[in-house]
Amino acid sequence: MPRKAQTDSVSDLNAAPGGAAAVDRALTLLSAFQAGDDALSLAQLAQRTQLYKSTVLRLLASLEHARFIRRLDDGRYALGAELARLHSLYAASFSLDQVVPPVLRDLVAATGESAAYHVRQDQSERRMRLCLYRVDSPHMVRDHVRAGDLLPADRGAGARVLIAFGPRAEWPADAAGRAFYEAIVAQGFCAAVGDRTAELGGISAPVFRTDGTLAGAVTLTMPAHRYDAAFIAPVRAAAAKLDGGV
Repeated sequence: MPRKAQTDSVSDLNAAPGGAAAVDRALTLLSAFQAGDDALSLAQLAQRTQLYKSTVLRLLASLEHARFIRRLDDGRYALGAELARLHSLYAASFSLDQVVPPVLRDLVAATGESAAYHVRQDQSERRMRLCLYRVDSPHMVRDHVRAGDLLPADRGAGARVLIAFGPRAEWPADAAGRAFYEAIVAQGFCAAVGDRTAELGGISAPVFRTDGTLAGAVTLTMPAHRYDAAFIAPVRAAAAKLDGGV
């Protein structure tokens, strides 16, 4: 009978309530692969999952049989073709229309102000930002921007976030300009009144892809007299919901 490990494995610490331990362990093995890993040895897999090597070998046999893992000639293990097949099915069924608008609607319901999702839009030598999705405030007095509108790439809270979390080579060359964007990165959002238009206020937070690169920005806009710093938290929460999913 195998002795009990002195420390919990990664799968024990993240076990699915009511789930199967063997499945949790197998999924932990797949999750052990990180960016930059082409293949991992048995010892590396055991170390990263905190599972016994004998347990890892049994799990690898099942994963290899199902083509989730492939064993290389040098004895190391790499991710298998079945993962690529499943990813292609996921990508084919995935649509931002199913992900972004519900988050924006929840943000509008929580704040009463207009919410949008902005992305960079490069047109030849001219850089703009595109309002990809928009949910209007129920208030009669609001800014009138529609999905599909192109907005300035250098003014407004959404523009500032796309610059701050984008390529640093595009930051201003002067010290004051760089310090401005460094502050946005440090705090994780931009809040401004009168930046794009004197009568408007905006709060924006970045949304990141699974690889950590910038995908876009969630932006809340309102008339300047309705600006409220309390809206910063729900904007950041909305952006966090979209992280890794766009």
